[in-house]
Amino acid sequence: MKTEVLSQEHDIYRNALRKFLVKEVYPFYDEWEKKGIIPRELWTKMGDNGFLCPWLDESYGGLNADFGYSVVLNEELERVGSSLIGISLHNDIVVPYINSYGTSEQKKRWLPKCITGELITAIAMTEPGAGSDLAGIRTTAIKKGDHYILNGQKTFITNGINADLIVVVAKTDPKAIPPHKGISLLVVERGMPGFSRGKKLDKVGLHAQDTAELFFEDVKVPEENLLGEEGKGFYYLMDKLQQERLIVALSAQVAAEEMLKLTLEYVKERKAFGNSLSKFQSIQFKLAEMATEVELGRTFIDDLIKQHMNGEDVVNKVSMAKWWITDMAKRIATDSMQLHGGYGYMEEYEIARRYRDIPVSSIYAGTNEIMKMIIAKQMGL
Repeated sequence: MKTEVLSQEHDIYRNALRKFLVKEVYPFYDEWEKKGIIPRELWTKMGDNGFLCPWLDESYGGLNADFGYSVVLNEELERVGSSLIGISLHNDIVVPYINSYGTSEQKKRWLPKCITGELITAIAMTEPGAGSDLAGIRTTAIKKGDHYILNGQKTFITNGINADLIVVVAKTDPKAIPPHKGISLLVVERGMPGFSRGKKLDKVGLHAQDTAELFFEDVKVPEENLLGEEGKGFYYLMDKLQQERLIVALSAQVAAEEMLKLTLEYVKERKAFGNSLSKFQSIQFKLAEMATEVELGRTFIDDLIKQHMNGEDVVNKVSMAKWWITDMAKRIATDSMQLHGGYGYMEEYEIARRYRDIPVSSIYAGTNEIMKMIIAKQMGL
C-alpha cells in the first residue's frame, strides 16, 4: 500500500518488519502449516522487536503509533500467509477491547505482556448454535458474590490453543429484554478451574492457525475481570467491529494481490503449443479482468483506511468492502488455480494454499450476508 496516510516512518517500519519475517517466518511457515500451529516463540520474538501492538501507549511499553503501523503489519503478515491472522486479531481486534474498556488496573496487569508476546489473546463470540446472531448466545455468567459463574461453549475461536487471555461474550442477564442488553464481556485467564479447550479444529485452510473449541464449566471469574460495564457487551462489540472488518477486508485484498502476482509469474514461464501461456489472448483478457478487480479493491480499501484513521464512521462502507473484497479474492483464487492448470492443484505450489485459505474470509467477522443486511438497513430498506 502506498497512500498519503503512510509516511517515511511507516516505510522504515515495513522494511524492518520484512527483514524480520524473511529471517524468522518465511523459512518456517510451511513447517508450521504441517504441524498445525504457530509456535509461541514467534510471538515473543515479535514482541522483542516491537511488532506487537505498536499503537498502545508508551506507558505500557508501546510506541503510541497510529493505525498506519497496523496496516503495514497486516499487509506484510498476509503476504507470508493467511494463517498468521491470529497475530492480527491479537494486535488490532482483541487488545483494543482491553485498552478501550479495561480499568486502569486491568490495563496495567495485561497490556505490557500483550506487547511482549507473553500474553496471547482471543475473543470468544461464536457458539455451536449462534454465529452472526450474537443476541442468541447461550453462554451465561451469573453473578455470585464477588465473582461470576461462567458456563457455556464457544467454537471456531482464533488463537484458541495458544491464548492466555480470552474475552468471552456471555449473558450476565439471561432474562433481559431485548436479549442483547444482557450481554457482557469477561476476561478468562489460562489455568482458571473449569476452563478447558477442545482439540485444534481440522479446517479446510488456515492450517497453522490454532482454531479451537473452548469449554466453560462453572468457571469462577472474579468481578475484577469484567471488561467495561455489565450489560454493555453488545454495544462494545458493535463499536469495534468496524476495525475488525476493515482488517479482514485488507487481508483479503493483499491475498488477491499475491495470487495475481503468482499467476502472472506462472503464465509467463509456462509454455503450451510452443508459446508461453501469457501470449494467448484468452489468458491475457482473463488476467486483465483480474487485475482490474484487484485495483478496484485496493483503491477502495486505501480510501477506507484513510477515513478510519481520521476517525470517521465508515461502518456502511466497511461492510461493503468486507463483502466485495472477500468475494473478489475468492474469484481471483478460482481463476488463479484454473490458470495454473494441474500444477495449481499441487501442494508444492503456493496457489493451492491460497485457494484453501481465502474462502473463510467471507464467513468470519460477520458473514457477507450480514454485511449486505447492514448495507440495506443503511439504505432505509
